Amino acid sequence: MGEVIVSQKSTNPTNKLNALFVKSVSVPGKYHDGNLTGLYLRVDANGAKFWIQRIMVNGKRCELGLGSPPVTTLANAREAALQNKRTVVGGGDPLKAKRLARAIPSFKDAAYKVYELYKPTWSNPKHASQFINTLETYAVPKLGHMKVSDITPADVMAVLTPFWTAKPETARRVKQRLSLIFKWAVAEGYRDFDPAQNVSEALPKQTKVKKHRKALHYSEVSNCITAVQNSKAGDSTKLALELLILTALRSGEIRNACWEEFELKSSPSSPHPIWRIPADRMKAKREHIVPLSNRALAILEAAKRLSDGTGLVFPGTRPGKTLSDMTLSKLVKELGYDADVHGFRTSFKTWAQEQTDFENEVSEMALAHTIRNKAEAAYARSNYLEKRKRMMEDWSTYLGN
Repeated sequence: MGEVIVSQKSTNPTNKLNALFVKSVSVPGKYHDGNLTGLYLRVDANGAKFWIQRIMVNGKRCELGLGSPPVTTLANAREAALQNKRTVVGGGDPLKAKRLARAIPSFKDAAYKVYELYKPTWSNPKHASQFINTLETYAVPKLGHMKVSDITPADVMAVLTPFWTAKPETARRVKQRLSLIFKWAVAEGYRDFDPAQNVSEALPKQTKVKKHRKALHYSEVSNCITAVQNSKAGDSTKLALELLILTALRSGEIRNACWEEFELKSSPSSPHPIWRIPADRMKAKREHIVPLSNRALAILEAAKRLSDGTGLVFPGTRPGKTLSDMTLSKLVKELGYDADVHGFRTSFKTWAQEQTDFENEVSEMALAHTIRNKAEAAYARSNYLEKRKRMMEDWSTYLGN
């Protein structure tokens, strides 16, 4: 194909083409706009027209496609060519920038990439599902189709504003999750800042209402245990719930208990039977040693007869599976007690405060709470095992066991 140069009287080294010519030209050839940016219009034999830029990038001659008229006008093509020239003069690579622009994921794709990246780090599968479900519900409908690089603080505001005051806790979590995705995008080079960080001052103040887990008064716990023992629930469920109350542990720590964690025979290092829960199963990621009361030991003896060979102390109805998270809660509610399973820890703590002379640190250690004062924590070396043994035996006696 021969190269045709448009004749112009102007001595200007660029802007040789005009809009009328671009619209009317039909003869195949290459029509240069000038030699400053290397822009030219290519007309093929079938009449198709393309904007092309011939430019040197890193010492190599390249040709960049800049679109086709009339969608890309002469003015648009000139601006794009000039921007590419500036990029090259500044030491950049317009080809690389173009490839990167195509590779930038949508917000929805970025959300799932971050979800898969962090999923192995969440100890509770529930946290993983909440992460992606809240984003699917509140953010994806508005941001899902947008490139993660194009989202502005105003876009984040549009997501959060409708439920910021109506569902404050959910809104704060969605904002945190949005921020995590944008920080990932910054680290990947897709954007320069986190737009979720810039909206806090613009959003209205939330009314902070701290919701406490529903708990029975400690004087009612004994009756609850009796109701559980007399219920039609499965033996594994009944034993697990009673041990949860006796040890003041969290539901997951009880449901996932394995026989290998128990040291039921006395030894020089452990004069009392104990349960050694590994760090990876504790909320604070620290090993927790639980002294076992006589009733707790009796529960474990009963649980041995239910063994399914998997090593689980309280196997669920499905072979090799633990009791579900809702099993214990559902039983308490069905028996007519308006309390959360987690609330039995509150019952124990209140009993320890009001009915015993044990120091606060002893009951806090029993609950596996973290000492928040760094200076105090630095000197805290004791696990109060002897005192906790007496405390848990007293708690068991109080409950009538």
